[in-house]
Amino acid sequence: MKQIYFTVTNDLTYDQRMQRICTSLSNGGYQITLVGRKLKSSVPLQRKPYAQKRLRCFFNKGFLFYSEYNLRLFFFLLAKKMDAVCAIDLDTVLPCYFVSLLRKKKKVYDAHELFCEMKEVVSRPQVHKLWKAVEKFCVPKFAQGYTVNANIRDILKEEYGVHYEVIKNVPLLQEKPPPAQPENFILYQGAVNEGRSFETLIPAFQWINVPFFIYGDGNFLSQAKVLIKENKLEEKIFLKGKAEPGELKKITPHALLGISVFENKGKSNYYSLANRFFDYMHAGVPQLCVDYPAYREINDEYKVAVLTNDLSSPSLAEKINAVIHDEALMDELRQNCIRAREKFNWQAEEKILLQFYQHLFA
Repeated sequence: MKQIYFTVTNDLTYDQRMQRICTSLSNGGYQITLVGRKLKSSVPLQRKPYAQKRLRCFFNKGFLFYSEYNLRLFFFLLAKKMDAVCAIDLDTVLPCYFVSLLRKKKKVYDAHELFCEMKEVVSRPQVHKLWKAVEKFCVPKFAQGYTVNANIRDILKEEYGVHYEVIKNVPLLQEKPPPAQPENFILYQGAVNEGRSFETLIPAFQWINVPFFIYGDGNFLSQAKVLIKENKLEEKIFLKGKAEPGELKKITPHALLGISVFENKGKSNYYSLANRFFDYMHAGVPQLCVDYPAYREINDEYKVAVLTNDLSSPSLAEKINAVIHDEALMDELRQNCIRAREKFNWQAEEKILLQFYQHLFA
């Protein structure tokens, strides 16, 4: 049985993509270990069909965290029996590369996004320079890999000459259809990070008479609290914190509308294909989404969202109000979600994943 180690910098509990990947490979006959980190806020790990390991760090953010975690990860992996190691994004790629080199093991790169083009990276010149150097050094050395959409695949091919597979970040198709009767709240689920348009999205709710539930946390959470207070929206916008994937799957289908907007600052956002886009789709929830290439391509085939290029507060409020008060449009979007999820689901992507690892070990 082939042993594969996957490496992330999160605490494993909320990473739905890695939970799907590791479960599929474990069920496919591989011995899988997913490695992340232990935080003070981490809840106990739930039992999975694969092994899970959290590494403890003294530092939890910035250069010191990444340095410490990469060193701890390197020595942890170096001592483990394995046949392959898979780095998830740039923040774990260096230890995976050096361990694979020293141990003469197969290595895989899973690019969840264009890491160097995230707003929190590209807006800080020295930070961007450092991560870009890591990318230029490592990515060409990872001949085997995959990413979440064709746009990112093509960019990596153009910049580094690598030929990666596309494995979309989509939910498992459930047999039971989602409930048809939504409740009176608008939903955002995911990281509350820089670049997610909260600066304009939160003030927009001055003109929207529906509660807004935000599930998640991140590096913009404290600013989001300030914006809610400044705009006197404490009785309308509710920061719900993180929800475990199983709990979130129960909440999402009841939303009136899902929100999936973020700034066009850095290629990572512009060429993204966020998992929340598909989470809303699978839950049968209409959404307001940015008009960027990957979303537009899917929406042209299955109209599951209303797209927008204008992320100003007045425009967002106008768009959201127009959608939620158009019952015919809402019903059309819900029905299209049910149709679209028959194509965009993990059962389809799982086949590509299993084929990739079969070829890796052939």
